[in-house]
Amino acid sequence: MKKIYFAALLSLSLMTANAQEPNIPMGMFGGQQNTNVKFDPYVAAPQGFDKERAGVAKGTVKLIEYQSESVGTTRKANVYLPPKYDAKKKYSVLYLLHGIGGDENEWYKDGGVPNIIMDNLYADGKVADMIVVMPNGRAAKDDSRAGGMGSFMAFGEFDKDLIGSLIPYIEKNFSVYTDKNHRAIAGLSMGGGQSLNFGLGHMDVFAYVGGFSSAPNTQRAAQLIPDVDKVKKENKLLWMVCGGADGLIGNSTQLKAFCDENGIPCTLINYPNEGHNFTVWKYGLYSFAQLIFK
Repeated sequence: MKKIYFAALLSLSLMTANAQEPNIPMGMFGGQQNTNVKFDPYVAAPQGFDKERAGVAKGTVKLIEYQSESVGTTRKANVYLPPKYDAKKKYSVLYLLHGIGGDENEWYKDGGVPNIIMDNLYADGKVADMIVVMPNGRAAKDDSRAGGMGSFMAFGEFDKDLIGSLIPYIEKNFSVYTDKNHRAIAGLSMGGGQSLNFGLGHMDVFAYVGGFSSAPNTQRAAQLIPDVDKVKKENKLLWMVCGGADGLIGNSTQLKAFCDENGIPCTLINYPNEGHNFTVWKYGLYSFAQLIFK
């Protein structure tokens, strides 16, 4: 099993040599492993949900630097602050993670337009008050996109940096709630696997967990959920989406099947005919953001 997992990650590494998310063909990593899984209904996002609209109040994106105790260096993250951010109010926090080919700028600068999606949701009154933190998910001194095979261990170690250094920094420097019921974690591809691993592995920290086209770093369901009753009691939302033509869909269907078999509330949407791309991930952010902190 370890050899298969390593081979899958090696293939991903080779395909991401140009620092972009790979398009994974069906069957490359097992395809839709649980063919009998029951998907939740796909409801298309409205046209223009990811386009800048005239007359809509704009949030801001701020690049921050924080000292990481686990990595031993200064690291960066982008923080989206909603329109009319008010330090006298308290906000919830969504930690939004990138994929293997990205960094703290992937969502914001490489096609995810999270600021535009969130601005439009705020304008339509569809989201709770929150800020969105987009960190670099490689917990290594060299956390550049060219990290190569060394990145895999760094991605796996990111929870130490996230929980030990980044979250305390955010809670010290921004007006946010500091309890798990006001924290969510979600991400795309490698970041989706991280979100499932870390979110379900630290339910004392995160109450809402989302995985968008989660990659082979996603732990098997029995590892993610060793205590079914605890997840039922403590997790407020477990939500996933993956393109129907994405070769990584099996990482999501195996978890959905386990949850269904054990009576754990879990959503998995099959985005029709789409592969491993921002069409799916933008839809994921748009949908997930509306469900959290309510």
